[in-house]
This record gives sequence, C-alpha cells and structure tokens, in this order.
Amino acid sequence: MEAKSSTDLLRRVKSVNGHMRAVERMIEEDAYCIDVIKQIQAVQAALNKISVQILDGHLHSCVVTAVNSDDARERERVLGEIAEVFEAATKV
Repeated sequence: MEAKSSTDLLRRVKSVNGHMRAVERMIEEDAYCIDVIKQIQAVQAALNKISVQILDGHLHSCVVTAVNSDDARERERVLGEIAEVFEAATKV
C-alpha cells in the first residue's frame, strides 16, 4: 500500500474511531434513539468507504500481479479471496 493511501486510510480510521466514541457517549447519556442510529449509519458509511479504498488498492496491485502471473493457482487464489469478501458482505 502506498504511503499516501495509508496515511489517508489511517486518518479515516481515526475519524471513525472518534465517531464510535461519540456513539458510546450517546448511549451512555441515553441520547435520542434516532440520533444514535444516524451516527451509527455514518460510521458504517465511513467504514464502507475505507473498505472500497482498500479493495481498490488490492485490485490494482495484488490482483493485477496475480492475473498477469503464469501461476494459475495464484490467479485462482486471489480471485477466490475476492469472491469470499463479496460473499461475506452479503451475509451481513
């Protein structure tokens, strides 16, 4: 992963962490349920954005390398990993 993208991802993760602390405080303070749900949805959206960025980097590095490889098992392994990620995402 590039240093620039790692820095951006870490910034985003730290932001999500801050939002999660806000959710924790809201629950402790018995905040209005809809406000808590909206905050959780914002966290989920931010995590989805992080996942998309990581997947994009993976597709443009590891997957491209594997697809261009002469090793058919490596190609299948990498493609299988991606399929597993999408399968897991649909089980949520």
